[in-house]
Amino acid sequence: MLGVFETFFDLNQLRIFLAIAMLGIATSSDIRKREVTDYLWLIFGISAVGLGFLEPHLEQSLTTIGISLIIVPFVLIIWRMGLFGGADAFALIVLAGLAPQITLTENQVTPFTVLTNAVILSTIPMFFNFIRNLIRIIRKEDIFAGFNENGLRKILAMFIGYKTRNPKFSFSIEKKVGKYKKLNLSIQHADSAPFCSTSHTWVTQGVPYMLFIFGGFIIQLIYGDLIFSSFGLSF
Repeated sequence: MLGVFETFFDLNQLRIFLAIAMLGIATSSDIRKREVTDYLWLIFGISAVGLGFLEPHLEQSLTTIGISLIIVPFVLIIWRMGLFGGADAFALIVLAGLAPQITLTENQVTPFTVLTNAVILSTIPMFFNFIRNLIRIIRKEDIFAGFNENGLRKILAMFIGYKTRNPKFSFSIEKKVGKYKKLNLSIQHADSAPFCSTSHTWVTQGVPYMLFIFGGFIIQLIYGDLIFSSFGLSF
């Protein structure tokens, strides 16, 4: 029966389709509302279990999934530290069961590939921030007016954030200390930090990490692991 099923469906293709659907829905919701319903993880988690029963080589499949789930304690720790939200943690956990280490290339992938790819992608906004701030400085704008900070912290702030009139879905990185303003460059807790509601202030944008996870998975599919493949590493 499984042989007949495989003539009509490729399970890996089905896993990829479901993973892209899950991450696409989650990313869209996260961008629009900055929240993702837990029902999404339940539905696709059940789908991952169901696909397991369709595998022609169940023992091999369970081994692969088991290795992929090594990521679980790491993402839970990262979540509790506030480096990303609960939805991001659940996305990576369900993805490990739904599309375990799947790639369309011959390049290296690991249980951590989606996460490490996402981390690399998450640095891209920092360079856009710096360019944006540099352009404003070239235009003779005093973006640090009222601040009492040293040069190094100002340079770091130029990567971490920018001054904006509309801080929607962003976190403030400035505070008033006496008659001066100071930069707050500490890590913002992804689940508990409040969004900024003050205009004309320095902020770090709350880019949904789900977007980077989605991008990290797509890169895993079409390229592999950015770190391992770029440097020719293997394990």
